Amino acid sequence: MVLFRLLAILFALFISALHSLPWSIDISESQGPGTTLQSFSFNCSSYMPTLELLSVRPPTGFFNNPSLHRHKGVYVGKVTLSSSARLDALAVNRYELQLQYKCGNFVVEGPLFVHVQRDPGRFRCAGPFASPAGEFIYVPETVTPGALLYTLLLPGLGVQRAQMNITSAQDPPLFPGPFSIDEQGLLRAPSQGLRGQALKTFQLHILVSLGKGQSCKGMLTVKVLPAPSSQVSFPQKAQSITIPEDLVPGSKVIQVQARGSNLLYEIISPLPSPLYSIGQADGVVRTTAPLDLAHAQGAAVTKLQVRAFEKLRPWASAEFDLTVNVRAVNQWPPRCHPALLVTQVPETTPVGTVLSKLTCVDPDSAGAPLDFQLQFHNPPDSASLHLRDRVLEVNTTLDCDIPGACFQHAASILVLDDGQPQMTREIHLLGPLDYEQQRWYKIIILLIDHSQDWDLNRHRSGSCTVTIEVEDVNDHAPECEPPFQELTIYTPLGRSMEVTKVSCWIPQEPQRSALSYSIVGGNSQSRFRLQGTVLMHNDTVLGPPWPEQPCTYELLIHVADVGPSIPHLSTTTTIIVHLVPWRAGTVATSTHSSTVSSTMTPLIVTEVEAFWKPEPWFVVVLTATGVVLLLALGWLLSRILRGFAQLLQAPSKPARALLLNRSVSFAYLYALGNPATKLRLRPRLLYFLYVLLLQLAIASREMKDPLRDSWRHQEWRCPSSILMAEPTKSAQGEITCSARALEHGVGSEAKQLLSYVWNSLLT
Repeated sequence: MVLFRLLAILFALFISALHSLPWSIDISESQGPGTTLQSFSFNCSSYMPTLELLSVRPPTGFFNNPSLHRHKGVYVGKVTLSSSARLDALAVNRYELQLQYKCGNFVVEGPLFVHVQRDPGRFRCAGPFASPAGEFIYVPETVTPGALLYTLLLPGLGVQRAQMNITSAQDPPLFPGPFSIDEQGLLRAPSQGLRGQALKTFQLHILVSLGKGQSCKGMLTVKVLPAPSSQVSFPQKAQSITIPEDLVPGSKVIQVQARGSNLLYEIISPLPSPLYSIGQADGVVRTTAPLDLAHAQGAAVTKLQVRAFEKLRPWASAEFDLTVNVRAVNQWPPRCHPALLVTQVPETTPVGTVLSKLTCVDPDSAGAPLDFQLQFHNPPDSASLHLRDRVLEVNTTLDCDIPGACFQHAASILVLDDGQPQMTREIHLLGPLDYEQQRWYKIIILLIDHSQDWDLNRHRSGSCTVTIEVEDVNDHAPECEPPFQELTIYTPLGRSMEVTKVSCWIPQEPQRSALSYSIVGGNSQSRFRLQGTVLMHNDTVLGPPWPEQPCTYELLIHVADVGPSIPHLSTTTTIIVHLVPWRAGTVATSTHSSTVSSTMTPLIVTEVEAFWKPEPWFVVVLTATGVVLLLALGWLLSRILRGFAQLLQAPSKPARALLLNRSVSFAYLYALGNPATKLRLRPRLLYFLYVLLLQLAIASREMKDPLRDSWRHQEWRCPSSILMAEPTKSAQGEITCSARALEHGVGSEAKQLLSYVWNSLLT
């Protein structure tokens, strides 16, 4: 019960502390030092709690360490602004305070977010201008009198007009004349200029006043520099160039260069420049947008004003006028509608009948004039059709009665614009390339002038040769031999040693010998490294702790080809290293109890697991042979069983004749059951089986033979004197038993004989 109450108290304490923290608050930037951001309370009855400010992001000293006091049994914490607090929403509008509350062993941490809000009715002097040292301005002594030197911008001022005045004295001879600043914050040079004021410094205290009693002040320091010793100049003041309109964005237009040292370049007119840009360091003018005259308005002529100036002294500068003219390029041929005309006309069509009127437009220039030419293909030099302007008409009477007059007329109309057509042709790759099969191709291109001459039977032609060299690119991945290694190494502490060598190559391209090797997996604790193709075990004296027990590392070695071709083909080989820690023993060498460490040469034990992988043909032959053997054994077993069944079922001679005519020799049977004989166990078993089969045959014949009644009244009888004879006298003897008719007890003596033989086998 006590434990339950304690848990409940801790839970209530945690919930109270957690919900009492103001995780996010808003504060105006006009709040000053000592302002309380937020108060929050905690419950802690058994301990003295603490509340600490762990960190502030971004780092600043604007916040005091939280205070904590007890009020009516509850601890109240406060976070306040420090004496150096100067909140500025434009500079930083969000702070994150990490707070920590402790009550005994109970600790709660959490962030407190402070959002700084803009104050529309407040402005202040900020930046270097409001610092004790003030803002520094560097101007040359050659500056133009009354030139703009500096613009004072104050945060929070917006569109409001403020009164700005220079409050410090500017009397001669310390000042050549008064500097001036207007309500927009524009500081200008004295009207007398700054000639002869080199290396002088002028401090200006400026007061900024706004209505409602708001004001701030700051300082500007103007340093006058001497006139530059080296002049920046261009070889020429102006230049005009012409470029085609088909340049893509980023194309180089021209490079301007000025004389001087450590120069930078910029375009000062027009601002912004929508079509061109200049490299600040190299002075290269490039296009930034398409120059299509049909779509880019004003792209035909552009006047650029380029300025070159020294990096450390921007006032040392020179200007250059560049005029860029864009020339139209005939990129597209005229397009006509219809592009193909197929029609039928009767032979009675009168001369002058209009067959079609062409509508053609030049995509490069919609209103450009076009030239139309009619050229016959079939029949040549025909006068049946006539092209007048854009209208195709029937020129002569069509008469099918004249032999060869009625057939298909084929002609083409060549439409030309006033530009020079492009003769660019492209060569396309239609199949795969293989460097190993063919390293270069020689293509001869024949050019024939078709449909461009008045005499269609005479064409001018020319040829050009294009040689294409195929770059050797690897298209086979490396192979490693062996692809898998398993090694066991013994290495003493503090020594590095060679583990193995990775052997990889590209069999299809043996000339490629440059391969890269890297360990991409399994190298925990960086115990292994590669020196080229050699895998090394690192010295671990200064590395991770040396393992007490053997450990195994499965290293993955990434092998890739090296060369300019992309992509690079690679493979991965696996090396399993069983690392066994080697401990040096001590051996006493003398009575001085000195020990000499016995070091042994590390051994590399390579375990090769042999396996047999037969060829596919051998597996097929072995399977077929097994099937044939199984069939043969089955056939032989079936023949044996069939013969045995026939032996049991075949009709036999009368039992009496069989018993009277056949004698059974029991000499060996007697010797089998006699312990005095030295017959081996195997002959005994064979003869026992023989007697057993004989007994089974007799029993079967008793069931199936028609003379079973005579069998029932017969028995095997041997004189007891013979059966009880001595072994030495009866071993070579032959006992003949004949069948005699009895009234009962068929086969009793035979059964007795079998029992006797069985008992002999067991003994």
